[in-house]
Amino acid sequence: MHRPLLRHGFILILLALLSGLAIPSLSIPRLGLSAHTIGILSGTLLIAIGAIWKQFRLGSRQQWLMYWAWLYASYVNWLGCLLGATLGAGQTTPVAAAGTQGAPWAESLVAGLLISVAPASLLAITLALWGIRGQAPAQD
Repeated sequence: MHRPLLRHGFILILLALLSGLAIPSLSIPRLGLSAHTIGILSGTLLIAIGAIWKQFRLGSRQQWLMYWAWLYASYVNWLGCLLGATLGAGQTTPVAAAGTQGAPWAESLVAGLLISVAPASLLAITLALWGIRGQAPAQD
């Protein structure tokens, strides 16, 4: 078990629930709902990863990278969607934003955040898949 990941999972769920209260007042409510859903699902995923942490066969540097990649991808995905919903910047998320576009600086900020999630997510899932290969480690 990895208590910091469990804690971050619950923190992210709390943030998602609180941000869900603001959905009706956001510039793009549908994107706010997406942020809310992403936060809850990402928090749940962090809890699951934290619960099976000892099953990953990775070196200390790989564990460090996987930990930070999961945290970054989880929080930044939620934050990018929430900022897009708040600032009316929906160019990067055309389905949820229904074509709404915001100021160029807001669009650049949201795009930068959401695009940066892709490599972090790929790193996190690649390390997780590599870490659960073969036999499980011996139990303590």
